[in-house]
Amino acid sequence: MAIIGLLAVTACTNANDLDEKPVYLGNFRLGHNVVVAPNLTKGPASREAGKQEWIDSVTKAITDRFTRYEGSKLYHLGVSVEGYVLAVPGVPVVASPKSALILNVTVWDDAAGRKLNEKPELVTVLESISPRTVIGSGLTQSKEVQMEHLSRNAAKLIETWLNRQNDNLGWFEDDGRPAKEKIGLFSGRPTKKAAEEPAADAAEEPAAEAVPAGDDEAGPEA
Repeated sequence: MAIIGLLAVTACTNANDLDEKPVYLGNFRLGHNVVVAPNLTKGPASREAGKQEWIDSVTKAITDRFTRYEGSKLYHLGVSVEGYVLAVPGVPVVASPKSALILNVTVWDDAAGRKLNEKPELVTVLESISPRTVIGSGLTQSKEVQMEHLSRNAAKLIETWLNRQNDNLGWFEDDGRPAKEKIGLFSGRPTKKAAEEPAADAAEEPAAEAVPAGDDEAGPEA
């Protein structure tokens, strides 16, 4: 059951989609990409990786994923790398640990000069399951490859979280409305047809009749 649960979690993290259309993030455009690691902790049975190595790896992954967005407003990402495990070689399946990475993420609205989330979002990243890692990435991958894969998965999970926040809270919508509540939007992604229909409907509606001065019995009180 534990293996099935692990497969379910990691199967949702497909970071090999950078050549595909990005998920919908409204008016998002990446401003500063700040990655720090002041409290970096190495987990048990892990290879060693320094703070700057993690900063460089995560910074690159975030840059690669989020510079694809060309929205009208700037948002800054602040990421703190908190802990990691880089799997070491062990007995296949039975004793081989899995690589993992823990991050805290904060989003800043540049124009408003404030955080969008007062409490940092905790992101827990696991290595992707593949034929080469199911027996333990410590046996099949170098430290550098493990870090690259974890960093790319981290950037993907951050993107998924931002998309969810925009769907539910309208973080990156000009009108501040949750994207999922808008007509023609599904999971924050408008279709071409749906995006055009509201304008067409509005054009067909007859103009409202003017109310004569003094005939305001049904209107709101001053």
